[in-house]
Amino acid sequence: MERWLQPALDYISTWIEFQMRGSQQPGCVFAVAHRDQIVVERAIGYADIVSKEKLTARHRFRVASHSKSFVAAGLMKLREQRKLRLDDPVGQYVASVHPQIAETTIGELLSHSAGIIRDGLDAGQFQGARPFFSRKELIADLQKPPAIDPNTRFKYSNHGYGLLGLVIEAVAGEPYRAWIKREIVDEAGLRETSPDAPIASGALLAKGHTPQIHLGRRLVVPGDYTTDAIAPAAGFVSTAADLVRFFAQLSPRAKRSVLTVASRREMVRRQWRNPNAAFEGYYGLGISSGTAAGWDWFGHGGALHGYISRTIVIPDQELTLSVLTNATDGLAGFWGDGMIHILRAFANRGAPSRRVRDWGGRWWTTWGAVDFLPMGNIVMVANPHTFNPLLEASEIEITGRDKGRIVLAAGYQSYGEPVRRLRSKSGATTEIWLSSIRLRPESKVATEMKRRFGAANRPAKRRYALAPR
Repeated sequence: MERWLQPALDYISTWIEFQMRGSQQPGCVFAVAHRDQIVVERAIGYADIVSKEKLTARHRFRVASHSKSFVAAGLMKLREQRKLRLDDPVGQYVASVHPQIAETTIGELLSHSAGIIRDGLDAGQFQGARPFFSRKELIADLQKPPAIDPNTRFKYSNHGYGLLGLVIEAVAGEPYRAWIKREIVDEAGLRETSPDAPIASGALLAKGHTPQIHLGRRLVVPGDYTTDAIAPAAGFVSTAADLVRFFAQLSPRAKRSVLTVASRREMVRRQWRNPNAAFEGYYGLGISSGTAAGWDWFGHGGALHGYISRTIVIPDQELTLSVLTNATDGLAGFWGDGMIHILRAFANRGAPSRRVRDWGGRWWTTWGAVDFLPMGNIVMVANPHTFNPLLEASEIEITGRDKGRIVLAAGYQSYGEPVRRLRSKSGATTEIWLSSIRLRPESKVATEMKRRFGAANRPAKRRYALAPR
């Protein structure tokens, strides 16, 4: 493992802890694999905020649209076995769908370019308002024509992947769930993953949670429902550790995989650009991709009522990371992006040198926290409140045992100004002055805030007037 990776992982842990505290999320599990080895696995918070069950890394989560990557791998395996082709029309395997849908190909369905309606005419199943579609209900929706012409643009469709599940059943001659579990999940060596609920007896399932905004508090979403015919699009249940194990195998650079290198390359190849999106992104075959902090990545996200998840592979660094959150307003996507930026910064600068190593730590003002983050020969001033804590981060050059100078900063910051540490008689750092800003431990700042603002926040004493006689 590269020397820079461990300090990067250490900071990722402290940063996500801080983000959890600030966002008041119920729980988060994240894992990182380097090559085929898990190098960090962490659980923070609760599996159930009502029972106060502590979250562990062994708790399973609904990982929703991660299911599509498993299904795509399954179809690529059938292709390797010469049991189907990507340009086969879906009507060759599934009857009773609309003639135009019957003409769309397996490849178009995999790349979300078949033009099929996203979730039917009633997507209440994704809000807990109704059960998920049965096979009969799915086929009924697919008897209507496509929403747009096929092969014209990227248009996400859960119904399209439900249809791919029917293709697998037709080709394999057995139920989708049994085949995908044996041929993909088990073959990949995953022991904490199932294609849908219910999960194995005795296995732990993290409860989902609603957002706070509606009622001012969260409600528990049990998460033990079946997704029925939509399972190929949204059913999978897994752990962060199993997800990094599986997605690492999809990298063309992986030494061990359930698929050939050629199949993996085809899956991750950028086939369609995501139009009208805020950030540049692409889709392949059951795989999303993009570029962040100068690194190309591929992976998938997932969103199901009560759960948000994200898994990212950075092939050139042989890194895979997964973030699972158990709330509908979970921040897994933002935290995954932040992890990339942290890893990239450490990869560029390297592990902290001896000169700067003891400058690390979190310091506070009444405005919040500031992280001193040593890497290479400099100390970066990170903002843990943001989704990219290194965005516009100032850099400090250490010029003495307790002295430094801000040598890189945005124009509104304190470029060129001094930094100094103050110590107790025992030699422990008691505070840091970042230019004119005094930084201290959180407890000291909290005490000062109570002293300074406490009186203004005490409830006013009630005054009772005598009632007239």
